[in-house]
Amino acid sequence: MAVTQRRSRRIMMTDEERDAYLARQRTCRVATVGADGRPHVGALWFCWDGASLWLYSITRSLRWSQLRRDPRIAVVVDDGVEYGELRGVELSGDAVFVGEAPRTGEPCPELDAPERLFAAKYFGMETMPHDARHAWLRLTPDAVTSWDFNKLPGPPGA
Repeated sequence: MAVTQRRSRRIMMTDEERDAYLARQRTCRVATVGADGRPHVGALWFCWDGASLWLYSITRSLRWSQLRRDPRIAVVVDDGVEYGELRGVELSGDAVFVGEAPRTGEPCPELDAPERLFAAKYFGMETMPHDARHAWLRLTPDAVTSWDFNKLPGPPGA
């Protein structure tokens, strides 16, 4: 990743922990920037290939039109209920549109791996079903920050 996390290194996930965490989690929150500069945040399914986050978005969504105008994006994946259980990853950079939009299943070698990962994760299938409403966004992050409060010494909240 381009930027190394400086703050809170003691609670930072290792690369292996981060990859395993992102493989298990199902929902992320995606922030985009509107023409007026205001952020828009929405939940979305994703898959992580170890280098890029792949987002399968409706092409007629506000998110899609905002990214067409301004590709900057930030994504948070987090979980935990009690303070000592809080974990998460924030990724940011520029979104890239990959494949046809909307996606109908035309051959696109760059999408072979993410579509296999996504289909297995969400549908329990080997091949990706296409609905001609969604298409792919790839975020290869410029910056990644992670946290795992389980790594804090002492009692939770101390």
